[in-house]
Amino acid sequence: MATSSDMEVLRDAALEMASAAGNAILPHFRRALAIENKAETGFDPVTEADRAAEAAIRHIIRHRFPGDGIIGEEYGDERTDAERIWVLDPIDGTRAFVLGLPVWATLIGVIEAGRPLFGLMHQPFVGETFMGWGEHALIRRGGTETALRARPCAALSDATLATTTPAMFSGDERTAYDRVEAAAKTVRYGTDCYAYALLAAGLNDLVIESGLQPYDVVALIPIVRGAGGEIASWDGGAPDAGGRIVAAGDARILDAARTILQNSA
Repeated sequence: MATSSDMEVLRDAALEMASAAGNAILPHFRRALAIENKAETGFDPVTEADRAAEAAIRHIIRHRFPGDGIIGEEYGDERTDAERIWVLDPIDGTRAFVLGLPVWATLIGVIEAGRPLFGLMHQPFVGETFMGWGEHALIRRGGTETALRARPCAALSDATLATTTPAMFSGDERTAYDRVEAAAKTVRYGTDCYAYALLAAGLNDLVIESGLQPYDVVALIPIVRGAGGEIASWDGGAPDAGGRIVAAGDARILDAARTILQNSA
């Protein structure tokens, strides 16, 4: 189990990585840049900013923690049998990034002994960094750190719901998602990883997504849980591997949403 001093080392290292990633990304933001499509069907963009940011993070990991493993979106996996693994998404929300919308962020997660230990979400253009570990979650802005706490919400009819896009759901998944959306008070699209961070901040109540990869979610798990929220797969399993994910600030609406999702999908 990581000690407080271990967590301080990890946190300082993650902040260094986030700063390096931001320095690599910002010169490209809201500028003309080449965009490649990684998808065989549909659109899954990647830019030189994505690759430069992940390369900068990997350089620091290899220097500071040479025995650690890495799972990254752009450059694949290294030493995934290591006791500690860094899980990286250099730009979560690349579609937003290429449109100039500041709802993308760098995600840096740490898995130790097979479980998410620490998570960081960094948005350098806005100047916000969200972090979570254990029972702690905070936002760092302008050198000031403020604790995060998810808000209570007893009923879906009172809940704000966020998802990146309903287009991520297909078939029975879409039917299930639509039923939860119909039961919620309001919904916002295009939120990417910010939906989870704002849930931890007590500004959003529920997030539902599908088709996620580990690098899309591992960093967000400690942030949500550290703020008192919960995050799981639709069937109640561990969310670490991605897939179908539901997160809530209140266990009551998590249960209500999962009931609908399980009965409909």
